[in-house]
Amino acid sequence: QVQPVESGGGLVQAGGSLRLSCAASGRTFSSYTMGWFRQAPGKEREFIAAISRSGSSTNVADSVKARFTISRDNAKNTVYLQMNSLKPEDTAVYYCAATPWAVTTTRYDYWGQGTQVTVSS
Repeated sequence: QVQPVESGGGLVQAGGSLRLSCAASGRTFSSYTMGWFRQAPGKEREFIAAISRSGSSTNVADSVKARFTISRDNAKNTVYLQMNSLKPEDTAVYYCAATPWAVTTTRYDYWGQGTQVTVSS
């Protein structure tokens, strides 16, 4: 079992960058594919990116592929989401999640509480 905890959100101007972190408790972090999602007010939760257990494979949504990068450090039990060239439409609560399945899965079993990202115009 793993419990994700997100950090790094905040207020940033359009065009700026943020790096989100997700620290996951548990000794089996490297056994899980990790993913990032976001949910804007009034909208459904949206998949952003996922990274395989070893970090060798990623799956990134087309809508952010040119601007966002997912990475992980298994020695630190942490997954990151580097967000560049942020736009006001990136404003959302960002969630980290874990799954024992592959990066293409839509099933995630463990979720963090989320971190707010607000991009001002």
